[in-house]
Amino acid sequence: MMNTTTEHGYAAGRARRDQIIAEATVLFGRLGFHSTTVVEIAAQCGISRAGLLHHFPTKESLLAAVLEERDREDRARFRQNGSASRDGISVLRGMVDLASYNSSLPGIIALYAVLSAEATAEDHPAHAYFTKRYERIRSETRIALEQAKAAGHLVDGVDIPAAAIELTALMDGLQVQWLLAPHRVDMAQQLHQRIQQLLVTRL
Repeated sequence: MMNTTTEHGYAAGRARRDQIIAEATVLFGRLGFHSTTVVEIAAQCGISRAGLLHHFPTKESLLAAVLEERDREDRARFRQNGSASRDGISVLRGMVDLASYNSSLPGIIALYAVLSAEATAEDHPAHAYFTKRYERIRSETRIALEQAKAAGHLVDGVDIPAAAIELTALMDGLQVQWLLAPHRVDMAQQLHQRIQQLLVTRL
């Protein structure tokens, strides 16, 4: 059984890790992975380079933690929206909800916009992550559309694989436009409108 001092140490360590991840998220989104240094991240956290490396031995391991934290938050939001239902509609609604939620997180949007572009290079440490991420999103969107079709919610004649690719591209394209003109681009509204065009029932 842990004593109070040990528990406090773990809590402080967890809080420090969370702070490092949060600051790295902002800097990776602003400057890109390659242009951000460990020293800069440490300075934003008010600790030394050695202090940061105690928690994350390499910049690559920190990047992995940043992306993992983002995925964890996204999965939690989808679960809240009932993404486990079998008619596909809740997943499609979840996509719109996520777009709406993301409009309050410009740092996260910038992170993905910058890193996904950087990661097209095969030697980028996030290349495999983004390759798998897009494969997963296309697959999950395709499955949701297939479920919606089976439940009688989909417009006749929809090319489901093509629609899954289109919706994935629309989400990311809207994010870039929103970053450039946040007061002129409503990500959730535009995504909702396009998904609704694919359905015979109200989203």
